[in-house]
Amino acid sequence: MAQIRRVVLNSRPGKNGDPVPENFRVEEATLPEALTPGQVLVRTLYLSVDPYMRCRMNEDTGVDYLLSWKLSECVDGGGVGVVESSRHEAFSKGDTVTSFNWCWQTYDIMDGDKLQKVDPALVNGHLSYFLGAVGMPGLTALLGMREKGHVTPGSNLTMVVSGAAGACGSLAGQIGRLEGCSRVVGICGSDKKCQVLVSELGFTGAVNYRCGDVAAALKENCPHGVDVYFDNVGGSISDTVIARMNQDGHVILCGQISQYNKDVPYPPPLPPETHEALQFKNITRERFIVLNYMDKFEAGLLQLSQWVKAGQIKVLETVANGIENMGVAFHSMMTGGNIGKQIVKISD
Repeated sequence: MAQIRRVVLNSRPGKNGDPVPENFRVEEATLPEALTPGQVLVRTLYLSVDPYMRCRMNEDTGVDYLLSWKLSECVDGGGVGVVESSRHEAFSKGDTVTSFNWCWQTYDIMDGDKLQKVDPALVNGHLSYFLGAVGMPGLTALLGMREKGHVTPGSNLTMVVSGAAGACGSLAGQIGRLEGCSRVVGICGSDKKCQVLVSELGFTGAVNYRCGDVAAALKENCPHGVDVYFDNVGGSISDTVIARMNQDGHVILCGQISQYNKDVPYPPPLPPETHEALQFKNITRERFIVLNYMDKFEAGLLQLSQWVKAGQIKVLETVANGIENMGVAFHSMMTGGNIGKQIVKISD
């Protein structure tokens, strides 16, 4: 039996609790040395932590497409790794593979049918990008914009992105600009993040919601109102943005991270004045679930790869090292400690 290290769910934060690193526990485990037909032994290179995982820490996720993590069982999410040995005809030793259901382990034996082979050339060898810009966050940003944003080149639209320095938001703003928005403004939680958005990612402007009057800052940065809002956070920030939106605008309802530690339905209910603004201005606000567009994943990933390799999308990552830091990285991501995609490097 081969020795491995893995991360299990040690405790639940509770529906209204803030997650802490101690909710996770690292433990030793073993894997059988022999594979059965169809199985693949993988070594984990990178693991992803993402806001949606907060819902999986509860006994009930509140949605039908996400399963809760079980106490004292291995946690899973997005991962990328390398094949060490294979008894599946589609995989050979040395192949780079990814999965949305990768256990937080140093090594794992996986069903080959649940793995996807990926070409390192698509990301110029930056394999962690398969968990970010050329992975699920990138697809969420791209397809969210295309399916719900209704942006056309030359339409002179103003776009606002909340959670703009995170994995999805930092890409959504850049994609909005590439798709034709003339003004892109990001909302984030520090002056440093604001500076990065403008100086490195090409945002027109940025607003630090922790400092000053957000409504006044939005008015200054969006003098002609807001046409498209990529919503990653919900709550009072989103109410403020919607109040600034123009007639026939579009809200891309991607995430509501400000509400994930609260016992509320998803999407959370809106204040009456926000609901009235949506109706009065004929603003669309439709829930966006990227898994509903799997038929567009292949073409979307190719487009994202082309933009990244051409330098048209800049990729930002915050990298933690070691499986023992999974809980710390998750807590940091949930409290805004990351710029760009939060990644944990497990092995070289």
